[in-house]
Amino acid sequence: MLPEITRSMLKNSLVLAAFAAMTVAVVAVTQQTTQSRIAEAERAAQVRALGEILPADSYDNELLDNVIYLHEPLLGHRKATPAYLASADGKPAAIIMQANAPDGYSGSINLLVGVLADGTLSGVRVIQHKETPGLGDQIELAKSPWIKNFDGKSLDNPNEHGWAVKKDRGEFDQFAGATITPRAVVGAVHKALQYFDQNHTELFAQLNTSEVSQ
Repeated sequence: MLPEITRSMLKNSLVLAAFAAMTVAVVAVTQQTTQSRIAEAERAAQVRALGEILPADSYDNELLDNVIYLHEPLLGHRKATPAYLASADGKPAAIIMQANAPDGYSGSINLLVGVLADGTLSGVRVIQHKETPGLGDQIELAKSPWIKNFDGKSLDNPNEHGWAVKKDRGEFDQFAGATITPRAVVGAVHKALQYFDQNHTELFAQLNTSEVSQ
């Protein structure tokens, strides 16, 4: 027979092992639940961001389930970047692409550019930049409505010469004391429209029109 102290140690070891197993199980379940909630929150945030570019009543598919990856120098991409395809009644409705303006005053300016199937801009939003607070940051919708000047514009509206800031004889306002920033954004949006014009058939060919949200 085992000595009393040995039996006691064995019993305590078994209790500790069981407690450890229970703790690991609880942590695993908690982590899985937390990760699921984080993923759901991130998806909801993405949907809200895309909703600022494209009204929800203009498409009926799940944008996040219709993602393609573009690696396009004209859009300023340095790596494969997600774009979102929208459809309505099984037909192409729009695409939301990421574009990069590398020539901002303080560095690159990253944009979301929404283009309807007919080549009209549905909206543009800045998603990342390092421009000067109080000057260049007016490209943010929270700081200024300037970015909404792109709504409804297209490759032909304005014409090629109009796709510039007014200081460069174009149609877009610059900011007082800051011309480089809006110039960079206008140029990037113009290039995004040029890319769409050249590639819209191939882009929409990748649309999953069989999936329509209920």
